[in-house]
Amino acid sequence: MAILKLKPSGKDYLWGGRRLIEEYGKEFDGEKLAETWELSCHPDGPSYVDSGEYKGETLSEYILMEGKKVTGTHSRPYEQFPLLIKFIDAHDDLSIQVHPDDSYAMSHENQYGKTEMWYIVDCEEGASLYYGFSREVSREEFAERIKNHTLLEVLNKVQVQKGDVLFIEPGTIHAIGSGNLIAEIQQNSNVTYRVYDYGRKDANGRERDLHIEKALQVTNRVPILRRQSFEPHIVSCQYFTVDKVVLDGQKMKKIFGEIDRTSFASLLVLDGEGVVRAAGEELDIKRGDSIFITANTGEYELEGSFEALLTTV
Repeated sequence: MAILKLKPSGKDYLWGGRRLIEEYGKEFDGEKLAETWELSCHPDGPSYVDSGEYKGETLSEYILMEGKKVTGTHSRPYEQFPLLIKFIDAHDDLSIQVHPDDSYAMSHENQYGKTEMWYIVDCEEGASLYYGFSREVSREEFAERIKNHTLLEVLNKVQVQKGDVLFIEPGTIHAIGSGNLIAEIQQNSNVTYRVYDYGRKDANGRERDLHIEKALQVTNRVPILRRQSFEPHIVSCQYFTVDKVVLDGQKMKKIFGEIDRTSFASLLVLDGEGVVRAAGEELDIKRGDSIFITANTGEYELEGSFEALLTTV
């Protein structure tokens, strides 16, 4: 098999909404669906093969059975699968948080750090997010503002619109605001240090844990210069490269590409519908679908009227 459709794990975090269920057809038993982990070998939420002979197996099990050749040579230096890709439906504000780099995360959490990018799939008018500090703050001021709940006063608030891209390096304090629907591409990590959560309580009436001491150690306390371009890609870093695919079904209704031995490809469909062809296989795709194409597949073809993110390592 060269083309695999994947089925995600879902997360019912308290800030989630219902768009992924109602608009993207995601199956979930809970009332809220905050995140779907669309490409994941992480034990906290694996994705499952949903087509072909391996249907029902986790992506990790499929890779174990087929061998690391399906992930490509660029994945070999990693002990674990390198990426985690999600849809995020922020009905309410997410917590103010920060992620560590590889060195800190491996020594303290036995996981990779988290470099990530956000693509704004859709958003309400006036939607925003927090991205770094608006000015430099000392460690002491940072700690004091966490304590007295005034941290938001020194964060950089960014207004967003559909199609915006933000690249978030480890150490960057950040948060997704309400009204955002986001595709997130990140390292394969679930390490988050939460510093402020608006005093909210979970379903059991308890406030969620904060991780202030660790956050103080890893946070970059100077303003972050937002990078505007990674041309010709929408993002390219040492961990992943992301391109946007846009087919209109008319003037641009078909494109071709090649997947060599260096990397698998992940296709996350943001809108529309079409078809993927590779290695004599064909798979229909639609909004919300997550597709895994194995490394060394060779030439592939995308046809239809859709938008998608194509990610490689």
